[in-house]
Amino acid sequence: MAEKAVVEMLKDKALAIREDLLRLCRQSGMTHIGGDLSMTDVTVCLYQHTMKFDPKNPKWEGRDWFFLSKGHCGECVYMCQAQAGFYDKQEIYDTYCELDSRFGVHPCVMVLDTFEISAGSLGHGLSIAIGAASGLRMSGKKNRVFVLMGDGECQEGTVWEGLMAAPQFKLGNLCCIIDRNRLSIDGFTEDIMALEPLADKLRAFRWNVIDIDGNDMAQVVDAFDSLPDPDSDVPTLILARTVKGKGIDFMEDNPVWHAGMIKDEEAYQDCLRQVREARQRERGAN
Repeated sequence: MAEKAVVEMLKDKALAIREDLLRLCRQSGMTHIGGDLSMTDVTVCLYQHTMKFDPKNPKWEGRDWFFLSKGHCGECVYMCQAQAGFYDKQEIYDTYCELDSRFGVHPCVMVLDTFEISAGSLGHGLSIAIGAASGLRMSGKKNRVFVLMGDGECQEGTVWEGLMAAPQFKLGNLCCIIDRNRLSIDGFTEDIMALEPLADKLRAFRWNVIDIDGNDMAQVVDAFDSLPDPDSDVPTLILARTVKGKGIDFMEDNPVWHAGMIKDEEAYQDCLRQVREARQRERGAN
C-alpha cells in the first residue's frame, strides 16, 4: 500500500507538471496537450519515485531505461525530466519548437541525450524496448526497462509482435505502460479498431497485467511498487486507464484536443483554476 505522504507529494508534483504543460500549450504553436495530461500521473511517478537514474549523467550504466513510444507527447517527459533535474525548464519555454532547439514536438536523441530513442513514428517503442531488455538480461544486468505507449498505436501490427515476443523471451525486467485514454488523432479507438477486452488479451499473451486508474496516483504508485524482481521470467504490463485532457472540462474525452494551442488568455486562466481547485479538493478530502 502506497504511503500517504509519498502519494501526496507526487500529486503536488503532478499538479506542477500540468501547470507547466498548460503554460507551454498557451505560448507555443503546437502541443499534444490531451495525451500529455492523460499520462502526467504515470510519468511523474516514474521520474519522482520509481526509476533509477542520474540527471547529471543520463547514460549512467546503472540507470533504468525509459522509452517513450508515444513520442508526440514528449512535452510531458521534457517537463518531468526538468522537474527531476536533467535541465532547466525555462529552456523549454524559451526554445520549444524553435530552430536548433533541443525540444521539438517529438524528442530527438541527436540533440537531447536524456532520451533513449528518437520518437515520432508510432508502434515501434515496444519492440525497441524488448531489444534493450534482452541485451541487459544477456549481459547479466539488473536494470529495468520501461516503455510508455499510447493505445492508438496498439492498433499496429508490430505492437502485437512485441506483445508475443516479450513473454517468450522471459523478460521480467520489462515493464510496458499503455496510456489507455481511448482516443487517438482519428477519434475513439473502439470506433476505429476496437481493442477491448484489452486486459484479457494481454493476459492471454502471458503478461503480468496490472489494470489501474492511471489518473489515481495511489493506484499508480502501488502498481509500480508491486513490480516483480527484474530477474523474474514474466514481463509486466500496466494498463493505465486514463482520461485524455485530464482535469480540463472542455478537453476531457474531446478528440479536438489531441493537439492544439490555448489561444485565449481567459481560457488559459480557467484551465489553471480547474487543475488547482481539483488539487485543493483532494487536500481537503484528506
